[in-house]
Amino acid sequence: MDRSTALPDDVIVEFTKQGNVVRVTAFDAATLVEACIVGPASAGEAALERAALRKLAYVLRRRNARASASSP
Repeated sequence: MDRSTALPDDVIVEFTKQGNVVRVTAFDAATLVEACIVGPASAGEAALERAALRKLAYVLRRRNARASASSP
């Protein structure tokens, strides 16, 4: 994924361990859109972060597509 085109510059990533799983939340600081994933604690932090960033990019693309489809 090309980060320069898929994601905004200001993204906050938060990791919260809950037992044997980790909840990873990625926030777009400009729009306050967030995307969350849950993965095994045994997975690497980098892999979990990539998954959360991919999901945030997907959510932002869907949001932009809906906004452009609803405008005349």
